[in-house]
Amino acid sequence: MTKIRLLLKYIAPYRWPAIKSVIYNILSAVFALFSYTLAIPFLKILFDRVEQVPSPGEFKLSLDYIGEFSRYYLSAFIDRNGKVGALLLVSLIVIIASLLKNGFIFLANNNMAYIRANTVRDLRKKLYDKILRLPLSFITDARKGDIMTRISNDVQEIEISVMSSLTMLFRDPMYILIFVIYLFVISFQLTLFALALLPVSGWLIGRTSRTLRSSSFVGQQHLGRLLSVVEETLGGLRIIKGFNAEKKMTEKFSVTNERYSKIFRRVIRKHYLASPLSEFLATIVVMMLMYIGGLLALKGEANMSPDSLIAFLIVFSQIIQPAKNITTAWFSIQKGMASIDRIDQILVAEEKITEKENAVPVKGFNESIEFRDVWYAYDNEPVLKEINMKIKKGQTVALVGKSGAGKSTLADLLPRFMDIDRGSILIDGIDTRDMKIADLRYLMGIVSQAPILFNASYTENIAFGVDIPDMTGVENAARIANAHDFILESDGGYDYCVGESGNRLSGGQKQRISIARAIMANPPVLILDEATSALDTESERLVQDAILKLMKNRTSLVIAHRLSTIQNADLIIVLHEGRIVETGTHIELMKKTDGYYYKLHSYQAI
Repeated sequence: MTKIRLLLKYIAPYRWPAIKSVIYNILSAVFALFSYTLAIPFLKILFDRVEQVPSPGEFKLSLDYIGEFSRYYLSAFIDRNGKVGALLLVSLIVIIASLLKNGFIFLANNNMAYIRANTVRDLRKKLYDKILRLPLSFITDARKGDIMTRISNDVQEIEISVMSSLTMLFRDPMYILIFVIYLFVISFQLTLFALALLPVSGWLIGRTSRTLRSSSFVGQQHLGRLLSVVEETLGGLRIIKGFNAEKKMTEKFSVTNERYSKIFRRVIRKHYLASPLSEFLATIVVMMLMYIGGLLALKGEANMSPDSLIAFLIVFSQIIQPAKNITTAWFSIQKGMASIDRIDQILVAEEKITEKENAVPVKGFNESIEFRDVWYAYDNEPVLKEINMKIKKGQTVALVGKSGAGKSTLADLLPRFMDIDRGSILIDGIDTRDMKIADLRYLMGIVSQAPILFNASYTENIAFGVDIPDMTGVENAARIANAHDFILESDGGYDYCVGESGNRLSGGQKQRISIARAIMANPPVLILDEATSALDTESERLVQDAILKLMKNRTSLVIAHRLSTIQNADLIIVLHEGRIVETGTHIELMKKTDGYYYKLHSYQAI
């Protein structure tokens, strides 16, 4: 029920189309009932059982008066036009009623189509926006394939299983309600007997659907694992081929694929059981009603005549399909609820990086960045401990240490990709947690070791951090980054698409484009994860030259892998097991022959 309320929350903005859909469905049910009840006069005309009524009497708002009125005018019409004319009249009225019924069904479905399309659109947007707001740690812990499954397959499953079922849930209960009221009018006893059989049918169907939701949830999880294997294969195809690991990956994919296939077969089998099971149970109910109703008609009890019994069975038979649709819809909703559960896991995930209501706007960087007694733990395991450091405006500060020392984590804390557990990080004396997040990040320019480019043109990648770029600025940034020449050599120049993750470019070219992007954004503070460690000599020279131009007149925090590249840094901070163990310039630290930096430098020199 909670998940149904969650779904109704998404439908709430479209309540007026939903109300119109309900009204149209009620009208279609009324005209459907009207067309089916015309079977009684049709049969009476056919078997010459139309009663002669001299006068309908005075007007009364009752079913008896309506019956007398109908019989009076029908007998009068037969007297004037004969039985053939009366049959033709009844047939034309049925056709008109059917036209109106189906016309209102179309209008109702048209409103539901609008609700379905917009609700799924809103759900997908909410999910995407939530992913953008979640901290990097959430994305790091989750499988990319699983997240992709939730925003694609799970949302699509909701559209197919749940939203399509809402059409039936908005329409078919109206039909059943109106038809049941009519059945009570014809025969109270027979209708009560029919309704007594329905809970038994519902119980049998409910037992079958109980496990469908859990099976669907497990199935979607296995589909996420399957897509994760595919994503890993596409990303690591070079390594797979290089290590002759095709067989190993094929076996891994086959095992995951087989598990998903087994669960999928189980879910589909239960889903397909819904329709035949409900139809079989409906057949049992109809035959029991025919038998009981036939006994009443033969004995003349409960005002049940043969033509009334036929009308009763015709109208009741029209309840079977809506009831069957509700059963199918219930199965589909149970299947789709698993997808709602999975999507809800992301939508309710804690947004650890939040902005205070009265956050301080920041327009620039003027004095210093300070880390005061900063602690940070990942899964209750301390990564950074008692970090105290100060970076003055215009300084270049390098972070060094072995892998896992906490260098990248420390750099990620500055733009609030993650929040510290204890202590504070101050920019010009203001805690970063008190600042507007967008303003804080506008101060930062990031160049990572593995350059991240998007499947777009050179221009779009370079101007990624600018709202309204101009080509003069784009070209100027490319020149400073030593990228202008190779851009012009590409087909289409600055409009050339770099491919997914920039796979059409070399490592040095990708890095220079990412540097041009940072230059274009023109931030006062740079965070550099050393960008030359994986490049050839010529590319390293060009990229290093671009980095020096980028760092000019800016404050820089450099994560250093090659110690030879940071010898001119104003301050070098040495991290070991999450703590600062040494600070100083290159010359100062090299004088400490028993120090940690000296050992690192010696290892790299060897």
